[in-house]
Amino acid sequence: MPRLSVVVPLHNVGAFAESTLRSLAVNARPDFEFLLVDDCSTDSTPRTVDRWAERIPRARVIRHERNMGIAQARNSGIDAANGEFLTFLDGDDWYGPGHLAALVSAMEELGCDFARTDHVRVTGTERVIRRPPAPVRGLVMDPRDGIAPADTETMVDYPFVWAGIYHRRLFEDGAMRFATELRTAEDRLWIWRLHLRARTYASLGLHGVFYRRGVATSLTRIRDSRQLDFIPAYDMLLRDLRKDPEGERFLPKAVRTYCAMIAFHLGKAKEYEPSTARRLRREARAALHRMPEQVLEETLRTIDSTRSRLLGRLRDGRRAA
Repeated sequence: MPRLSVVVPLHNVGAFAESTLRSLAVNARPDFEFLLVDDCSTDSTPRTVDRWAERIPRARVIRHERNMGIAQARNSGIDAANGEFLTFLDGDDWYGPGHLAALVSAMEELGCDFARTDHVRVTGTERVIRRPPAPVRGLVMDPRDGIAPADTETMVDYPFVWAGIYHRRLFEDGAMRFATELRTAEDRLWIWRLHLRARTYASLGLHGVFYRRGVATSLTRIRDSRQLDFIPAYDMLLRDLRKDPEGERFLPKAVRTYCAMIAFHLGKAKEYEPSTARRLRREARAALHRMPEQVLEETLRTIDSTRSRLLGRLRDGRRAA
């Protein structure tokens, strides 16, 4: 069994795939495997993947015959993985030398279900270290304690799937797959489910994964209806919490985050396609009416006044933006 499986979904990242795949080669070890999932790219990505697959030890190429989205691309990699541990890297990001070995070493020492790491956010030539909002580093903790309180930034507000490493037992029997009906926000739902289902986790002070921002092909830059998938994502989360024995404990955090996401997207509505902006207002209003009423009222009472007024007007059917 390989020690580590690295799942790398790639779709039309020809401008960046070279540096991404080179960083895998630099980090390769005989006991690491690399699952390169080409999600039906139509640019130079397939050629770059094929060329580097011959150079990276234990690299395997998985190809989708049609574009299926990042959730299914990650799931295809998970299903093919044989490693004791799994991690993910997006096709336009990269690793610093020695990062994967450091991840595995930390997991071997701690023995936890998963660990989250710092990452380096790259915008042009600027580099900024972002850290998971965990209370301590290098100690094993309860993942559920990393969810609340509602009014504080917590681990579920750090939705970077690739900034972590996960024991394969989390994925057994088909568990911890990404929701393929979501084209965006699949990472946010997955991180919540991770903290609800795992038993132990840790936060690591490693700075070896580099996240490239401002990429034109990034899903964060789209202006169409895919942006609205945060709504079904948080609806699924609320359904999960209704079935969870401790669901009441986490509902305030989920509702507050859902409201923050609605307000954020309403603030960007003028950037979206007109039909998407109209749909956003319509579906966001319906979402507010689906939330637990008492929890929503407390959320609107305690969040900042600007967002409270915006969401209150939207819920009551008045013009939200």
